[in-house]
Amino acid sequence: MAGHSHWANISIKKGIVDKKRGKLFGKLNRAIMVAAQNGGGDPASNLPLRYAIDKARKASMPKDTIERAIKKGCGENLGQQFSELLYEGYGPGGVAVLCEILTDNRNRTAGEVRKIFEVHGGNLGSTNCVAWMFDRKGFFVVSSKNVTEERLFEVALEAGADDVKAVGENFEVTCPVDAYQAVIEALETNKIATETAELTRVPQSTVELDAEVGSRMLKLIDALEDQDDIQNVISNFNMSEAVMQELANQA
Repeated sequence: MAGHSHWANISIKKGIVDKKRGKLFGKLNRAIMVAAQNGGGDPASNLPLRYAIDKARKASMPKDTIERAIKKGCGENLGQQFSELLYEGYGPGGVAVLCEILTDNRNRTAGEVRKIFEVHGGNLGSTNCVAWMFDRKGFFVVSSKNVTEERLFEVALEAGADDVKAVGENFEVTCPVDAYQAVIEALETNKIATETAELTRVPQSTVELDAEVGSRMLKLIDALEDQDDIQNVISNFNMSEAVMQELANQA
């Protein structure tokens, strides 16, 4: 984790995504349908579906909308065939950027994503140009108001987590991908609420940005998040609290 706060970057991006809740629901709906189509409609035996449903619930997607997406995914044919892709590139300041994609038209998506990178001072790269800088992990954020560090450490590590650390007013928990289900179930059983729970790519190290480059980077993320086929955007930048406050004052 290189001593940085992954949650700080999630918080920045969450502010962007919250402004586009309608578009976010569309992406979550697609993720649920594809997960159900590929692995069946039972989240207990289909981890990608369980993960997609959990993410939708945390975004306050209505229960009936989630259920309709599962039923549609379990139908004989969605009418569309989606491909799961990972696009890699560089943003302003040499920041590594990963885009997790669900698309029914690779050529269209590639052209649109490449254009977004170019317009915002970055460039789309080749396969594995930056993916090697990230580790695939289960990642959880728990408010220190919900549990003591000792209790969280005990519950999480017993379930298979590999790291628990205090970052500001939160605790960050990471685990191997194959332990994600066990960790989230342990947290739920012990009534430890999470601020975020996701399978993601955690950067091995980060690039510290100042306000000028940070502003450009956020605009790139904003544009990528606005692209319909991009499910998630992950990057390895970090900004200090002072820089984030400066950007907030400029907004």
